[in-house]
Amino acid sequence: MRAPTELKPTLPARRSRSVPELIFGDLWDYDPSPETADPKLKSQYDLFIDGEFVPARSGITFETINPGNERKLADVALAGAEDVDRAFQAARRAYDTVWSKLPAKERGKYLYRLARLLQDRAREFAVAESLNGGKPIKESRDFDVPMAAAHFFYNAGWADKLAYAFPGVRTSPHGVVGQVIPWNFPLLMLAWKIAPALAAGNCVVLKPAETTPITALKFAEILQEAGLPPGVVNIVTGAGETGAAVVAHPLAAKVAFTGSTEVGKLIQRQLAGSGKKLTLELGGKAANVVFDDAPLDQAVEGIINGIFFNQGHVCCAGSRLLVQENIAEVVGTKLRNRLRSLRVGDPLDKNTDVGAINSRAQLDKINELVESGLKEGAELYQSPCRLPSKGFYFRPTLFTRVTQSHRIAREEIFGPVLSVLTFRTVEEAVEKANNTAYGLSAGVWTDKGSRILKLSTELKAGVIWANTFNKFDPSSPFGGYKESGFGREGGRQGLAEYLKIDGPIVAQP
Repeated sequence: MRAPTELKPTLPARRSRSVPELIFGDLWDYDPSPETADPKLKSQYDLFIDGEFVPARSGITFETINPGNERKLADVALAGAEDVDRAFQAARRAYDTVWSKLPAKERGKYLYRLARLLQDRAREFAVAESLNGGKPIKESRDFDVPMAAAHFFYNAGWADKLAYAFPGVRTSPHGVVGQVIPWNFPLLMLAWKIAPALAAGNCVVLKPAETTPITALKFAEILQEAGLPPGVVNIVTGAGETGAAVVAHPLAAKVAFTGSTEVGKLIQRQLAGSGKKLTLELGGKAANVVFDDAPLDQAVEGIINGIFFNQGHVCCAGSRLLVQENIAEVVGTKLRNRLRSLRVGDPLDKNTDVGAINSRAQLDKINELVESGLKEGAELYQSPCRLPSKGFYFRPTLFTRVTQSHRIAREEIFGPVLSVLTFRTVEEAVEKANNTAYGLSAGVWTDKGSRILKLSTELKAGVIWANTFNKFDPSSPFGGYKESGFGREGGRQGLAEYLKIDGPIVAQP
């Protein structure tokens, strides 16, 4: 008798399951929710030198506008070389006669006062920051202004404790420092520069960016309100020539610059051999690395925050997304779904997620690089949102099929544009992440702590976030290496940049 034929169950053919799609409220629209706080702007702003607002010697002014609607906000004095010299002379006098003789505890009191005044006028400063810079009001309100105040609070605490911050060595301030800050975080970059400089005992000449001078000049009003001695902080406004005069001035014992890598290289060449201390915080092309064991919904939110925060105008933005190949399709679908929910529009509307590009020139640069991505064969996806008819706006953009040779994977776009690359192994992820001229930041998304620790030692970046992105704290140092610059801001390391090490403390017999 033949044995009965064994019947084997037939398995259905495996089907690719579609990724569940969340509906982010696109069945209805939000009513506008405009911010109504008064920014208390003036129609004209002068230079702030020796404790007073004074016009430029030339009498020349320039317009600063609202990038959200292209309307003029104010006329601002254009500082020339003579004005910059006046500012440095005032800073030197203040250092020699007042600030260097003031007990450290008293310096700290001024910093505490500045922090509290910023908090008192937080809403006003947030609106001014969004009007002049284009960023959404919820970012200015919830991040920029509170974090700026936090840096003054943090450094105020160190002012009379430098011996504990740097035990075993004798320190002294540089004297007068020149500082040049960018347009992407005007108030926060001011705090990053001025707070540690004052806490260390220096006096300051600061130049804000040409397109975003207003919150720096409003901060000068706070300096007056706090009773800071005249000349301790001076603010000169203008474009590249004004910044060059600040950097080159012979009384600047230290220069701190945040901006583009190209300008940073020019400054480094210019100051070589001068004996001036220099710190540079420059561009970035951060890799945000997502492994297949990462919490994907959390990672998608981190990716969105990493590239679309402040319209992508962030030097440490996660503009290169490296996704493990076996989850690339799922992550791509989730990202496209999420992009459709982002609200682009009026920076003063509290519903806005992505505001205005800072200037026409920056918008042109973003458009040019996006066009290069299309020409080089990358696949484009953009949010289908409607853009305002006036102002400088750009749709949140996602590029797939990107290779390391594409310009969009190599050059800093500084806009809301994400390039997606894939990898298979940990080694490939590290190699691709490090294949850049920059070294400012990186992100890692994985469930394995051992993998996070491994990549934290192998990724060549100054700041590495694990299962998060764009998290900052005044006590944590920030900075990069390679073409992202050198030196640190924040923490004791940032404070050390404004001090000279005079030698060890020798115990007396």
